[in-house]
Amino acid sequence: MIKQKKILAVIPARSGSKGLKDKNIKDLNGKPMIAYTIEAAIQSGVFTDIIVSTDSIKYANIAKEYGATVPFLRPEELATDRSSSIDMIDYTISELNNRGLRYENFMLLQPTSPLRKASDIINAFNLFNEKKANSVVSVCETEHSPKLMNTLNSTLRMDSFLEIESNRRRQELPTYYRLNGAIYLSNIDYFLRYKHFYKDKCYAYIMEQKNSIDIDSEVEFELVKVLMNKHGIS
Repeated sequence: MIKQKKILAVIPARSGSKGLKDKNIKDLNGKPMIAYTIEAAIQSGVFTDIIVSTDSIKYANIAKEYGATVPFLRPEELATDRSSSIDMIDYTISELNNRGLRYENFMLLQPTSPLRKASDIINAFNLFNEKKANSVVSVCETEHSPKLMNTLNSTLRMDSFLEIESNRRRQELPTYYRLNGAIYLSNIDYFLRYKHFYKDKCYAYIMEQKNSIDIDSEVEFELVKVLMNKHGIS
């Protein structure tokens, strides 16, 4: 018998990170980084189940310690630095279906966004319901307008580097947003049909910049530690 469930949290945590070794479980102010995402998911009260997708028994045990479940390990071919999140999600949903677990919606929560709050998860899900959306993806305002950016060739000449309309005060430029990697929410049937989030009726959930750091380097890791200490986050 298949038990229909409502919403699944998927937290991807492969081992073998090259940029920042073992970043998903790296000690961040006394806890492994992944713990902050698991705790935010639990505190939100949104999810029927919270699972961690990992290829590592060590990572799995840490995830379980903080309240997530790990019903199976991810196969090696889906745990390389060239593996896509799309394939991982597809595999995870299929494996859960094989175990008689089906869900209407899922949210992908990357552990490299430890400043994402439970309230962000709740608000993103509320937006999803209010808009009758197929998907919701988190964004934040860009730190710098792309109107102030361009490529350079080997000569380093900056002739026509900026468009004339870009020679304005920063406050007069249009507001741009970027993906911040913190929240990807989707109806499962929609995702399985298109294998991405942006096909139809996808909405942006806007997060604050200070909660949007996606850790991929030592500099970003140290910056998050500073912000956590400043705001008393533990």
